[in-house]
Amino acid sequence: METENLNGVELKTLTPAEVKDSFDRNEIVLIDVRTPNEYAFEHIGGALLFPMSTFDPLKLPVQDGKPIVFHCGSGMRSHAIAERCANAGIAPLSHMAGGFGAWKEAKLPYRAIDPKTGDLTSKP
Repeated sequence: METENLNGVELKTLTPAEVKDSFDRNEIVLIDVRTPNEYAFEHIGGALLFPMSTFDPLKLPVQDGKPIVFHCGSGMRSHAIAERCANAGIAPLSHMAGGFGAWKEAKLPYRAIDPKTGDLTSKP
């Protein structure tokens, strides 16, 4: 885990394995900031969708002390969203290093549309 300071708010960068462990223990709120189409095609089961295109830090769900962890496709959009949240004074904040691509590369579970059937299936 790496940390950086964004306008006085600490941003933690978590590995996909760290995110999965925390998410499995129900210790974090995981928010996907990709587009609705990206999310519909494949996503981490249980992650909330809040696309970057409509993102408003003041509309985040109540987190009850749980850190918010953002993720996108590569980590760039999630970092930008974390900056917006830091500017709005929202903490604690984290994002996932490498985004959903790194999640899949680590062979962690996700949901995806099967192109042959159109059904939502679990991967890997």
